[in-house]
Amino acid sequence: QVQLVESGGGLVQAGGSLRLSCAASGRAVSSYTMGWFRQAPGKEREFVATIYWNGGINRHYADSVKGRFTISRDNAKNTLYLQMNSLKPEDTATYFCAASRYTPTQPMDVNYWGQGTQVTVSS
Repeated sequence: QVQLVESGGGLVQAGGSLRLSCAASGRAVSSYTMGWFRQAPGKEREFVATIYWNGGINRHYADSVKGRFTISRDNAKNTLYLQMNSLKPEDTATYFCAASRYTPTQPMDVNYWGQGTQVTVSS
């Protein structure tokens, strides 16, 4: 069982920045691939970013956030981060931390979810 707790959401103006954190705990948590998803009101949950090991650290981003968001992971602290810069109103959503035995790019790939943290970007 893996527990994920997000923090760092809030209200920010367009063009601003936020950093989300996800504290992970539980059995063999370091063996899971981690990622971020988001869900806006009335929309399906969508992939944002993932970080995984494949002979080296690899990162994969949704096209909508590429160049603006950066995912990172501190294995010593079992913490996942999402640095979000140049935020846009369309980034407004609840952001979820995810843990997967695979490389999560779809919600169906995820084994564990956090409770979510709200990000609101005003225009």
